[in-house]
Amino acid sequence: MTPPEGSLKPSPCRRSQGTIDTLTDDVLEEIFDFYANNWNAWATEWHTLVHVCRRWRRIVFASPRRINLRLVYTGDRALSEMLDTWPVLPLVISGRHMIYSSPEMVLNPRWENIYAALDSEHHNRICEIYVYNIPNSHWGSFSALIQRPFPELTRLYISRELEFGNNSLPTVPDSFLAGSAPRLQMLWVRNCPFPGMQKLLLSANHLVILSLVDIPESGYISPQAMATVLLATTRLETLHLSFQSPRSRPDPAGQRLPLQTRSVLPALVELQFRGVHEYLEDLLGQLDAPLLDTISVTYFMGLVFDVSQLHRFFGHAENFQTLNRAVVIISDDYIWFTHSPRSNHNSRKGLELKIKCRELDWQLSSLAQIFGGSESSLTLLSTLEVLEIEDRLPFSHSRWRDDMEITQWLELLVPFTDVKDLYLSDGVPRLVCHACPE
Repeated sequence: MTPPEGSLKPSPCRRSQGTIDTLTDDVLEEIFDFYANNWNAWATEWHTLVHVCRRWRRIVFASPRRINLRLVYTGDRALSEMLDTWPVLPLVISGRHMIYSSPEMVLNPRWENIYAALDSEHHNRICEIYVYNIPNSHWGSFSALIQRPFPELTRLYISRELEFGNNSLPTVPDSFLAGSAPRLQMLWVRNCPFPGMQKLLLSANHLVILSLVDIPESGYISPQAMATVLLATTRLETLHLSFQSPRSRPDPAGQRLPLQTRSVLPALVELQFRGVHEYLEDLLGQLDAPLLDTISVTYFMGLVFDVSQLHRFFGHAENFQTLNRAVVIISDDYIWFTHSPRSNHNSRKGLELKIKCRELDWQLSSLAQIFGGSESSLTLLSTLEVLEIEDRLPFSHSRWRDDMEITQWLELLVPFTDVKDLYLSDGVPRLVCHACPE
């Protein structure tokens, strides 16, 4: 039969249509791997796959390591009930988004089950632990549970309830994780007194992320000890160190450690620090990180800032040689300095420096000390093209004083003499303009 004139003719080449059943096991395994291990997947994503059909279930369970199969235990029921349902797989202990019974801080049943799981015969299958905001009244009980070995542990995230000024809590001795974590890749600890942390970290030579946050005075680790630890972590990419109090400083206060042979951290790309500048100077004086591209530093207020090692540290990193935009932000509690690529205002890469201080003249003086005079700082700032000064003070006019010494602004602006474009927010006074060199 001849089709009517002008009608569409059928294509001589028609693509055959098939179903997902035509895919081989290898192709399905590749798809499952992508689905179960994409950047935002949680450890239970694979459950959907095994309930589709027998073939998919067989493929998934035939490749437990490839698809990274794990059982997530949240304490909703006894651990034995969950284990009877599934094959033998690694365990994730998750206490996320859980709270203790109040006001007596009595353990609720879910926490009791999680504690029992940590203390069970299955502890050698636990690969990840997430336990947050442990009340101080239960800290001793929890710390006793994690003094045993967890040979398969790759991620550990724990935090204790914040209670500043409480130094009477029991500390975890050298037996924390039995002093060994050979497979540990990510460690995030917040507000936990672990004076024996050094021994553990020396065994964790597979660490990729190390985050010690709100370190209490009872958990202080000296810069020398921390540098020794980092020497063994050649795979470390991210390092976060923050102290609760400015009292956490090298002893005796004010004396600097002699420079030693510097160790190279070949994989480190991100450093975050909060504490006194003396600590960071002593630590960085013993380290180099050639691939570093992100530094975030918050200093407690000090009278004198000597940060020559900080300048040297990021001066040796190639990624800081092309930064050409700087922003100075004056706020109620901090003065901020950011140094980033001009082409990407939202980039986290670069340098962020904060000094915790409320008095405006101290803010200006502190930042001027950090960037004034040293050859390394002038080299860093020589690539700047844009400088922005922004006022984020509430009711800022009440803070600006006409009698503010022009020399303070001048000392702050002198290192930025190569800047081509200067932007000032509405709240920044005319003294800035008066202080600019002609």
